[in-house]
Amino acid sequence: MAPPPLRAVPHLLAIERIQVFAAILAGFGRTISEVGGSLIVGGNIAGYTRTMTTTIVLETSKGNLSLALGLGFALIGVSIAVSAAIFALGMRGGSGW
Repeated sequence: MAPPPLRAVPHLLAIERIQVFAAILAGFGRTISEVGGSLIVGGNIAGYTRTMTTTIVLETSKGNLSLALGLGFALIGVSIAVSAAIFALGMRGGSGW
């Protein structure tokens, strides 16, 4: 009798770990850099739909470049931290997560 299909999922994820991490990073990169979609779908309502990228665009257009640069560096820091964490998980040895 064959084992249930859900028991195979951890083994498949362990085998394809690098590809899964690459897909997560690609999705994260698309999400963190999306400005146009945020403005079209959610607008730029303070406290409700404002994201970091839309705030950077707003502050730049208002001429507040120091705040826009600070937010940009913070966004880059978050992106690097997430990428480093995913890279560290991908480099970890072993057969499981």
